[in-house]
Amino acid sequence: QVQLVESGGGLVQPGGSLRLSCAASGSIFRINAMNWYRQAPGKERELVAVIITGGDTNYADSVKGRFTISRDNAKNTVYLQMNSLKPEDTAVYYCNVGVQTSIREYREVWGQGTLVTVSS
Repeated sequence: QVQLVESGGGLVQPGGSLRLSCAASGSIFRINAMNWYRQAPGKERELVAVIITGGDTNYADSVKGRFTISRDNAKNTVYLQMNSLKPEDTAVYYCNVGVQTSIREYREVWGQGTLVTVSS
């Protein structure tokens, strides 16, 4: 089994910053893509940022230039640095990781979610 533990959410004023972390543990052979999604109240879950094994990244247009995704492969951890936060960034943020538990077995794992609230 593989578990993801997220941390770093909270309340921040518009223009502020937060850093989310997501650590994977358990039966891990290799971690592939690591992603952050978010779901705002009344809206569908959306992909925010992706980082693949080699370090290439991709972002939703709404967060480009403000959010930075990074990973520490030695710690099986992915981060999301969020700057210049806006009220519309308010959402529950979910970590999503593609994990090989053996050379033949692959699964997609979700974190429990962490709430980010941007408000004055």
